[in-house]
Amino acid sequence: MTSTQYSDGRQEKRVENYTKFWQKDFGKEGETDNQNRVESYTDVVNGYYDGATELYEYGWAQSFHFSRFYKGEAFVASLARHEHYLSAQMGLRPGMRVLDVGCGVGGPAREIARFADVNIVGLNNNDFQIQRARKYTKKAGLENQVSFAKGDFMKLSEQFGENSFDAVYAIEATVHAPTWEGVYGEIMKVLKPGGVFGVYEWCMTDTWDASIPAHKELAHAIEFGNGIPEMRPLKQAREAMVKVGFSIEHEEDLAERPDEVPWYYPLEGDIWKAQTAWDCFTVWRMSWSGKLVSHTAIKFMEILGLLPKGTYDVGESLKVAADALVKGGQTKLFTPMYLAICRKPALSES
Repeated sequence: MTSTQYSDGRQEKRVENYTKFWQKDFGKEGETDNQNRVESYTDVVNGYYDGATELYEYGWAQSFHFSRFYKGEAFVASLARHEHYLSAQMGLRPGMRVLDVGCGVGGPAREIARFADVNIVGLNNNDFQIQRARKYTKKAGLENQVSFAKGDFMKLSEQFGENSFDAVYAIEATVHAPTWEGVYGEIMKVLKPGGVFGVYEWCMTDTWDASIPAHKELAHAIEFGNGIPEMRPLKQAREAMVKVGFSIEHEEDLAERPDEVPWYYPLEGDIWKAQTAWDCFTVWRMSWSGKLVSHTAIKFMEILGLLPKGTYDVGESLKVAADALVKGGQTKLFTPMYLAICRKPALSES
């Protein structure tokens, strides 16, 4: 059966097949299942984002990432500050040519372009997200400063050429890669000598133990709910950066900061924890009643043909994601914000 191709870039069959990459019982997941997802990472990621992108924008914002919170800080302000912090840690300067690896619909690219006055190329392998990113960027009047390209982040040097960017960043995106060595190695190639790479990486923390069934099931729930082929421990990210030749100038798991308001609070769905009045609506959307309303609407829209078949199932996977991420945050077994600032060696003066 052929897949319906929508004018917005989505493919119906790809959305419909997404949940088939996992066992229904995460306790029965095996190495073969992991390997299949890793080998089919393009289909896994695209199937997920074809179905989840509009749900992300509705329930979150145009920046698909987590952030730290100060007491009383608005949700969107926290997202922007998280992006500004990465930019500042990287030392981005006006006029730099910067690559955003896994740019989503371009929320961080637009924010960082304004904040640091840099020129950004956003890379994405999902047509639906690229179309939306370009639309939002045009509306923001940033077309001359922020552009988007479709491509595979495992083949960056083929697409852009070596030594072509002053800086590269990735915000909660390279976790989707089949291997960290592969994607970090490509980032190393496209960076100019002396260039900087900044990343917020999704990892299981070093206290996570794959030999403990409950830990392994938590990792699989995070994978399933977030379109990730395979979750890996933080130490592997660090090792991969060093292995491909980066010098790590600064690293920190920001989730370990003793914040009074935890990074995962919006996912808990408790409106009494909302930091501002407007954020009550954001938090409500993650409550049981908010989920009931949105997912019922999704079901009817799918029946009417307004959404690709399988969108409801992807939406259901987001419920699994929310529960797993909150649990991972509470138990300190997962972090969405391992920060690493890395440098490509400069050319020898000789």
